[in-house]
Amino acid sequence: MKNLFFKKKNNVEINDILQCLSLKKIKNSFKVNNIADLENSGRNDVSFFHSKKYLSTIKNTKSKLVITTAKLKDIIPKKIKIIIVPNVLVSVAKVTSLFYPNSLDDSFDDKIFPINIKKFKRLKSGNNVLLGQNVKIGEKCSIGHNTIIESNVSIGDNCVIGSNVIIKNSIIGNSTNILDGSIIGKKGFGFFPGVKNIRYPHIGAVIIGDNVEIGCNNTIDRGSLSNTIIGDGTFLDNQVHIAHNVKIGKNCIITGQVGFAGSSSIGNNVMIGGQAGISGHLKIGSNVKIGGGSGVIKDIPSNTNVMGYPAKSIRNFLKENKSNV
Repeated sequence: MKNLFFKKKNNVEINDILQCLSLKKIKNSFKVNNIADLENSGRNDVSFFHSKKYLSTIKNTKSKLVITTAKLKDIIPKKIKIIIVPNVLVSVAKVTSLFYPNSLDDSFDDKIFPINIKKFKRLKSGNNVLLGQNVKIGEKCSIGHNTIIESNVSIGDNCVIGSNVIIKNSIIGNSTNILDGSIIGKKGFGFFPGVKNIRYPHIGAVIIGDNVEIGCNNTIDRGSLSNTIIGDGTFLDNQVHIAHNVKIGKNCIITGQVGFAGSSSIGNNVMIGGQAGISGHLKIGSNVKIGGGSGVIKDIPSNTNVMGYPAKSIRNFLKENKSNV
């Protein structure tokens, strides 16, 4: 699928990638189409494998070329060609920047202009609303004062966008409300610490479904290689933070000040109490309830109720804290 928000460099070959990684070139170079995660990569894309946690995913990937480490190379299917590097994620950042040279640029859109409501059907607009190029807005929407919608963003029908909202790198469904002060689609907090911190490029988008509500002052980061996704019917309270690549299912209820670390996956009909924290790269099943103030550091199966830090079954939590409850 074509990236709507970042221009890809074409005619990248394997030797360009090897040179980018300071590795020895091969004799018979070949074209590589794109870089993508294991789940979304195509046959001619380069992907990466940096943790045994993704072993089942690499067995089903379509990619025939994967960046990995010497420690992991022997568990990769033999049909996949490998590029061995000391640090997979640093290498992926370099290769992503090779394919998408502008992916580290998260400055403001300098091609915006005051909204012309005559171009849109039955649109209600406040003062000082600015749009970028190729913005699509459906019928019967309203946009509050001082809101900025940057280039190539798509918004469905019957949406309500509040005041002082910034939307970039996003696709939004129908009948969705985004309340005042929210920032949707900025780059995620991806970097590698060292003598000089190295930023991680973000070429993904934010995909928001139908009938979603985004509370005031939410921050939703776009994905790095995949997309950040919020499913149909999910409601987010005020001051929720959703990091890059997080996937939230349908009809979830997320209350105030909940934070999601990157690349965690949340099922359908999940309820999370205020000030809970979800660590990165976790899988939370469907019909899960997480008590307020909990710290989730492990996967949670479907149809489970948990609370505390580390989060455990509510029955065990209450038993262990009987004198304090």
